[in-house]
Amino acid sequence: MKISYNWLKQFIQIDWESQKTGELLTDLGLEVEGIEKFESVKGGLKGIVVGHVLSCEKHSNADKLNVTMVDIGLEAPVQIVCGAKNVAAGQKVPVATIGTTLYTPEGEAWTIKKGKIRGEESFGMICAEDELGLGNSHEGIMVLEKSLKVGTPCSEVFNIEEDEIFEIGLTPNRADAMSHFGVARDLKAGLKQKEITKELITPSTSHFNINDRSLKIDIDVLKPELAPRYCGITLSNLIVQPSPTWLQNRLKAIGLTPKNNVVDATNYVLHELGQPLHAFDAAKIKGNKIIVKTLEKGTKFTTLDGVERTLHEDDLMICDAEKPLCLAGIFGGLGSGVTEETTSIFLESAYFNPVSIRKSAKRHTLNTDASFRFERGIDIENVEYSLKRAALLIKEIAGGEITSDVYDLYPKKHPNFEVFLAFEKINKLIGQEIPQDTIKSILASLDIKVKNVTEAGMGLEVPSYRVDVQRQVDVIEEILRVYGYNNIAFGQKLNASIATTEAAADHTVQNIVGNALAAKGYYEILTNSLTNPDYTSILNKENEEHKTIEIINPLSGDLSVLRRTSLFSALEAASYNINRRKPNLKLFEFGKTYFTKGDKRIEPKYLSILISGDSIPVSWTNKQVATSFFELKSIVESVLIRLGLSNLKSTPTNATIFSEGLSFTHKKKELVSFGLIKKSILKHFDIKQDVLFADFDWDAVLKQIDTAPVSYIEIPKHPEVKRDFALLLDNNASYKELYDLAFGAERKYLKDMTLFDVYEGKNLPDGKKSYAVSFTLQDDKSTLTEKQIEKIMSKLQNAYERNLGATLR
Repeated sequence: MKISYNWLKQFIQIDWESQKTGELLTDLGLEVEGIEKFESVKGGLKGIVVGHVLSCEKHSNADKLNVTMVDIGLEAPVQIVCGAKNVAAGQKVPVATIGTTLYTPEGEAWTIKKGKIRGEESFGMICAEDELGLGNSHEGIMVLEKSLKVGTPCSEVFNIEEDEIFEIGLTPNRADAMSHFGVARDLKAGLKQKEITKELITPSTSHFNINDRSLKIDIDVLKPELAPRYCGITLSNLIVQPSPTWLQNRLKAIGLTPKNNVVDATNYVLHELGQPLHAFDAAKIKGNKIIVKTLEKGTKFTTLDGVERTLHEDDLMICDAEKPLCLAGIFGGLGSGVTEETTSIFLESAYFNPVSIRKSAKRHTLNTDASFRFERGIDIENVEYSLKRAALLIKEIAGGEITSDVYDLYPKKHPNFEVFLAFEKINKLIGQEIPQDTIKSILASLDIKVKNVTEAGMGLEVPSYRVDVQRQVDVIEEILRVYGYNNIAFGQKLNASIATTEAAADHTVQNIVGNALAAKGYYEILTNSLTNPDYTSILNKENEEHKTIEIINPLSGDLSVLRRTSLFSALEAASYNINRRKPNLKLFEFGKTYFTKGDKRIEPKYLSILISGDSIPVSWTNKQVATSFFELKSIVESVLIRLGLSNLKSTPTNATIFSEGLSFTHKKKELVSFGLIKKSILKHFDIKQDVLFADFDWDAVLKQIDTAPVSYIEIPKHPEVKRDFALLLDNNASYKELYDLAFGAERKYLKDMTLFDVYEGKNLPDGKKSYAVSFTLQDDKSTLTEKQIEKIMSKLQNAYERNLGATLR
């Protein structure tokens, strides 16, 4: 938000340097992000002086050029070559001297230099008004008053206004400060705390009077809940033309482009008092009636920018007897605005429901100065005053008369907020005792009335313009920001309380797993809970009981539903990285998914893991090894084992997103499903490489951890022994069968079993394959003897031969 210092000084007379004022505003919570210099004419006409043309002769080598001698107040006149048709001896003219910087209408700078034009030297430039930024005409040079003294700076002649502009980073809750008057109000409170008393000067409307009642326009508010207060008035016999220079300078200083005197007046009052207004051409209002209502869904309406928009049934509209005129509080219509032919207007000032305005603005992707203020909440008690102020200003700069009564539809008075403020609460939150007299003084400077005082605290009434102050803590925040955060002393000791948490608390377990995954080279991601509705078509086939939750007022069509799975968010992140030449991915994310089941809304938590690309970076020592299903399986197992969940049962997964995959269950509860994502799904994200994905039911994992027993095993004191088998098996035999048979045959001494080679091919009988397995044997109490080892291996061999028909190769 831009605030003009000159404009601010109209409300509060202060002679501080802008930097000092900016520091105070920042201390008050209106953070000044920068201060820029503004000049009503870019460059401030520096280097431009009044010159007297002593002589003017035709250029000897150019028919369209003149050679002039100009007195600019130096010891001797200077020669200037000029191409203007209207230059003549005896004129007083603006001269840009050597070294002066001029600006094009686009803002590009160029410097006047000594030059030679067609053989004649030129020591400056006689300027036209567009070259100085004083107008648009380039028909010839400017001819000044003859009474002007030679050498006078033109900045004095044309009264160039200089200003300093504060760029304020306004927080969304400070609707009261969205105007120069609002900032001045805060500044007054801050100055009072520094024992500097300044009066707040407000524009007077005491001379407001109705000239006649010749143009009556009736108002009918059919949606009072959306327009709690609506005011209007008519003005006639207006002359629509460019605004006076002072008004144009005010608007230009804060980055607005002047339009005409009527529109500029409404914009001026908007930024002066914070009240949006709208002027309708009264001749275009059919039936001399304004109706505030909603229209049928699908109604077409063309706004001032020429865009035809399709209305929603909840959009509040300003209509006449036949058609819509304006999208209330947001944007005017193309056919009802003020033009040069306008002679009478209906001027609107209203308070619209903030939620309604915000929804409509988002629906139509419109963000205007008016909607910006209505969305955050304006002062409902300021509506009529702002209307009168604007009417008087329009009458002053556009002529005309006020030709109707002020129509003020305000059926239900908006009560001020009442808050009880406890002294104990103030001291507890601030951490320092502030004298009660100081508190009362601060509250008074903020227009917060003290209705009653007890030993415990004060009963307060908050003014209507402070829509963000509704609770006790809000009042304390107001006291503190005016008192000054910098005035709160630091104590000599630091107090802290120790929070007790369970070992299996959600955040604790997330930290454990997250650190473990990060140690293995995984990166944590955080994705948006909002997602594309097109993704739901894949999931509906998988689980028709789960219904997608749609956003009533989405920011965009691509983010209009809540995600039902973390898969698509992870694939979007993967696609983003792959498209930027980062194909080797190891990602994980904790979060929530959302869906409805029957009448219930469910928000299950999840942990997702995604891997793709190469398993390890390729180098001269490492060959390219792609990530595999078994790598993901080992990571999934390591996560669950790290959490003490080791007795896992694997079954093929039913999830249709996987082309192949498994699920792990623990005590008949499915904890995770993982596998290779289908190519058809990857194609939607333009991913051509394999992607492996694991989806943990985090709520189920946490419940299992709560009941998992804590156990430990002493470090073995005796050596382990390794023995290998090369087994010839049927092709349909799985390693899991070997594993289960081994531990079923030898429970006491067998500690581990590993598959280190699989061979299928030549020199083997048809329907056979070779598994090379290694066994780790160990006795916790003594060293195993060779006789014991042979007995164990014989037992394992017999089990394989008997159950699988295996033979040793």
